[in-house]
Amino acid sequence: MTHLTQELDRLNMKVMQMVVQTEQALSKTVNAFSRMDADLAQEVVDHDKEINELEVLIDQLCLRLLALEQPVARDLRFILGAMRLSNDLERIGDESANISDATIFLSLHPPLEFYDQIQIMGQKAYDMLQEAIIAFSSPDTERAVNVCRMDFEVDEINSKVIKLSIEHMSQDSKTIEQCVQSINIARRLERVADLATNIAETTMFIVQGTSIKHSCQFDDRV
Repeated sequence: MTHLTQELDRLNMKVMQMVVQTEQALSKTVNAFSRMDADLAQEVVDHDKEINELEVLIDQLCLRLLALEQPVARDLRFILGAMRLSNDLERIGDESANISDATIFLSLHPPLEFYDQIQIMGQKAYDMLQEAIIAFSSPDTERAVNVCRMDFEVDEINSKVIKLSIEHMSQDSKTIEQCVQSINIARRLERVADLATNIAETTMFIVQGTSIKHSCQFDDRV
């Protein structure tokens, strides 16, 4: 086994460690909102820095490999992809912590009738992250395509939640702050879905060497 192979294995191990922690954070966030569990939400907030630290470590490993090993072809794409992935995972961790913060506030008030739509949205965003992670670790381009398709469903629910929140605010001014926090959560879940799509795009880049970043358009080669 070459030194480069050993270092790539080490990098992959750290990436997967970050994947597990981020997936757990989002899972706890979705469950905390569903149950209005402030203690579980606080766990997500408290552990966010661990995800941040892993991003820094992965960046350092990637930069050292680029500088010292001069990787080419798929090895190079994997290193660049690992940097992209860690950035997206860190942002998902941040969004999870922010959603959990909002959940702590909402847990102090009676639930509003449209919370079920946010729960559905949260589960779909989590499903997208899981699918993107499987696509990356397999790697599986068909799953990557599926993540992109799922994103449209989350966008539609986001629009619905915003509309329902605005309608509720206009009917009951006492719930304005709750509605604003609900919109905040929905928008952050929509960002999580976008970040999961980014991970799927990174998988396509590593496997096929083609960049489809921000396009979410797949041709017949997929």
